Parts: sequence; C-alpha cells; structure tokens
Amino acid sequence: MAERKDWSPQEIAATVADYMHMLQLELAGQSYNKAAHYRALQDKLAGRSKGAVEMKRQNISAVLQASGRMWIAGYKPLTNVQAALGEEVENWLLANPDFDALLATAIDQPAVAPAHLDFRQFLVAAPESRNTAREPAAPYQLKRPALQRDYAAREASNRKLGLAGELLVLEFERQSLIAQGKGHLADKVVHASKDIGDGLGYDIHSYAPNGRDKLIEVKTTAFAKETPFYASRNEVDFSRDHADLFVLTRVFDFRKAAKAFELPGAIATNCRMDAVSYVCGVL
Repeated sequence: MAERKDWSPQEIAATVADYMHMLQLELAGQSYNKAAHYRALQDKLAGRSKGAVEMKRQNISAVLQASGRMWIAGYKPLTNVQAALGEEVENWLLANPDFDALLATAIDQPAVAPAHLDFRQFLVAAPESRNTAREPAAPYQLKRPALQRDYAAREASNRKLGLAGELLVLEFERQSLIAQGKGHLADKVVHASKDIGDGLGYDIHSYAPNGRDKLIEVKTTAFAKETPFYASRNEVDFSRDHADLFVLTRVFDFRKAAKAFELPGAIATNCRMDAVSYVCGVL
C-alpha cells in the first residue's frame, strides 16, 4: 500500500525531536543506535517505511545546513523539504537555545592527530557535484533569518583541529609514497605552513609518485563530508595560479573515523564560492 504523501504535524514533530536527540547525543560524544531510534519512532509514524524516515532525516539535515549548523553525518542533506518539516525544525531551534551552546562546545574541542591510523581506507571519492546530482540544486531557505549561524567559520578558527588535520595528511602523504616505493620522495615532504611560514597558500609540499610537486591545502572538519569550509583570498588565488600543482584535501569526520577526499586544481573550479564578508574602511 502506498504511503500518504503528507506527513501529519504529529509525525513531523516526533521525527524532528528524535533526530535532534540523536544529534545532541553525537555532539556530547555519547553513543546511540540509529536502528533502535527508528524502531521506537515507528509507533508514532503510522507505518512509515524506513526509506521514508531516512528521507525525512535527510530533509532535517538540509534545514540545519541552511541554518549554518552541523548535522548527523549519516544523513546527507536532501532538499525539496516539506514546508511543515522546515517550520518544525526552525521551531525546535527556537525552543531549544541550549543546542547552540552544545554545538559550539563540540566545535571548539581541541584535537590531536591519531598516531596509528590505517591509511588504506583514508582517501575516498569527493561528494557528488550538485550539477550531476538528482536532487534540486536550490537549498532550503530559512523562514526565520534570525536563526542563521556560521559554525563553519567557528570551526575554521579552531587552530588545534586545523593543525591536527595537517599532521594527519602529512603522514598520509609520506606513507603513501613509501607504499609506492618512493621513500626518497617521502623524505622530502615538508609541512610548509609550519616549517616555512603560514600564508603561502598551501600547507604541505608533497610529491606525486613521478616526482611532480604536489602543493596541498588542508581543510579539516569533525563533521560530515559535505560540511562547507572557508578559503582565504590568498588560497583561492594561489590555487588558480598553480592549478596544475594544487590539491585541496578535505579531511572530515575527524574525531570518529577520519577520512579525506581530494579536489585537484583551482578552488573556484571545484567549489561553489559564496561571498560572506567584506573588509571595509570608513570613507
């Protein structure tokens, strides 16, 4: 039997509350079982299928993404959000201001690079481009702009997380070259932002197996693969001027099971860039 298209207010409220409970547990570093949450939720959803619940959870992620907040990594943001669902998520955020304090605390935590990571599964494919994805490109639009936050900027200012990500990629580059029989190149890999100076436009000077320079800018998040990141004007310009050598390595899910994907070439070619701030002088 086909499911009803519209979810009732009671179903929506229960699904949002359950998702936000899981997210709060995750931010607090506490474990939980998604399957158990789904089973408990079933009694409130009039027989909704697991697939339908998964899509609603992805819709909730899309609203959180639009608000500048983080979301549960397993639920990639999916647009085309039911208006009543978006409103319920926004209402929940208004009614639970302590959530932002919990999120800020999670973002501000210091980080340390793991000492013995198995790098065989470290590098994964980059997220699917919106240009080729099936979902509509238009993101969810907040009905209450006052709820907007910029936690990506806050995470970008976490220097210990950034450094830990750089050290992890540095070790990955060295181990990767050694595994390919290029130990002499591994010995030459340099943590440029630390050993030469910040502001170069890249963090690590590594090498391709053929000896070609590989200039890596590392961006690290403790959250989902699709979490947006900040790039400086210098980094954008450097990547354009050295597109044949430049690689942006995005490390994600750092605190649980760190992985990364690479975006070779100019940042502007690989990313949708939104202007978010201006440097202004008084006239």
